[in-house]
Amino acid sequence: MRQLVAGLLCFFLAACGQQEAEQKSYILTTATTGGTYYPVGVAISTLVKLNLQDEKGISLSAINSAGSGENVKLLQSGEAGFALIQGLFGVWAETGQGAYGQAEAELNLRSVTMLWPNVEHFVVDKELVKTGNMSDMKSFAGASFAVGNRNSGAKESNSMIFQALGIEQDRDITWAYLGYGAGADALQNKTIAGFSAPAGAPVSAVVRAYSASEGEITTLNFSDEELALVNKDHDLWRRYVVPAGTYPGQDEDIRTAAQPNFLAVRADVEEDVVYEVTKMIFDNLSFLYSVHKATRVMTLDNAVEGLPVPLHPGAVRFYRERGIPIPDHLLPPEAKPVAEKPELVASDV
Repeated sequence: MRQLVAGLLCFFLAACGQQEAEQKSYILTTATTGGTYYPVGVAISTLVKLNLQDEKGISLSAINSAGSGENVKLLQSGEAGFALIQGLFGVWAETGQGAYGQAEAELNLRSVTMLWPNVEHFVVDKELVKTGNMSDMKSFAGASFAVGNRNSGAKESNSMIFQALGIEQDRDITWAYLGYGAGADALQNKTIAGFSAPAGAPVSAVVRAYSASEGEITTLNFSDEELALVNKDHDLWRRYVVPAGTYPGQDEDIRTAAQPNFLAVRADVEEDVVYEVTKMIFDNLSFLYSVHKATRVMTLDNAVEGLPVPLHPGAVRFYRERGIPIPDHLLPPEAKPVAEKPELVASDV
């Protein structure tokens, strides 16, 4: 009997060890808590835990971060397996341009799906506004402006936008490194002239700023000429209109710009893991829609439109199963193109 008990104990211990080994746990890195990345990232990780942890052994934990810039570094170092990233940073990481060098390009970043437009919000003190366009920032006389945290996506994309529009640091504005929530608080306290909050609309920090401002703030527009200048090097930004009433006391449409956001993954994450995560997202879109209004643009039909880097093979497998056409430039080296069926000739029938 003792031998039988000992044998069964060894069997169960071995089975538990095997089950533990089969667990696949990953970090999903997002951004600051005042934007859109964080709540949606938490929602995605929650869906994975509820739907995939017990049955497939796949676990995903969302963490906050400085944003896209830090997220690429966390993917590169292996500290994160998945990340929410601005389209611009995907291009930079893939090509070694912009904020990144060849080391980051060698990461072989892969895409999972498009998400929602990353809407530019340049929220400023209304007293400083003349035309209502981005050019107004040239007359801020060096006033402090919150560009986002250091290493954040906001800070890096803002730098590119300012350079394209001729808005010079120190001469026109002095950069303050504050996240969205801290920027909203500083604007309310009148210690800064404004803050940038690129995220899916509506942005919680911007809602808070408008609620507390009593009509003393506004959000700058991008003129057609300014939008063209921003797109000179990277054709990523598109016209985006934030309808009147999106924010408290916002009486007019905001004619701003937006670039794509996408869910990224390390190329070395297993194909089955990425397949299951992709499937889980699209099988539960209604839940994501309930978490944040920005996600309501996510559909299977536009999942691959505008992606800045090739797809992961696991995502390719899922989209092919659902009949979604995949352009050749989005196929990674690991995924072979689908062979075309030979045409029938008279001798075949």
